[in-house]
Amino acid sequence: MFFVGAILFGSQYFDVTKQDKILAGEIGSAILFTIGVYYLFKKAVINYDNTVPTKLHRAGYFLKGFLMCIFNPTILFHWTIVIGAASTVYHQGVPNRSLKIAIMFLTILCVQFGLDTTKAFYANKLRDRISIKFVHRLNQVAGIALIIASMVILDKLVTHFVFSPPGA
Repeated sequence: MFFVGAILFGSQYFDVTKQDKILAGEIGSAILFTIGVYYLFKKAVINYDNTVPTKLHRAGYFLKGFLMCIFNPTILFHWTIVIGAASTVYHQGVPNRSLKIAIMFLTILCVQFGLDTTKAFYANKLRDRISIKFVHRLNQVAGIALIIASMVILDKLVTHFVFSPPGA
């Protein structure tokens, strides 16, 4: 919901120049590269203890989950696509536009909640089968993917060694 509000209400007030987009891409590419290198060398730790958080720690879990969702580029991309689809399918002049958009968002949120609940259920069932070596390999794969993504972004914006510049 945070991204929905930010995209719908905030983005219409900004005029972003080409130089600003390139600078944001370079900064994002550097962040992705740094996180990718961190994941390559990150030590895997598995905690099999089932502890119930205290009231103080529950707020920390909520904040951690919120921040994980906010900084997840997949979620940002997803909501950008959903908002774009809603604004093109239910454009001005469509009867009951607000109701149709509300039903669309409610359906998407219910499906995502169901998927997250299913993932949590199966993650709890499968956690005994996951080894430290497997987690370490997953971290390495994620690190390599982030490094490749950062290089692709940098090449598309600045160097153009692999990808040709737009309009060329």
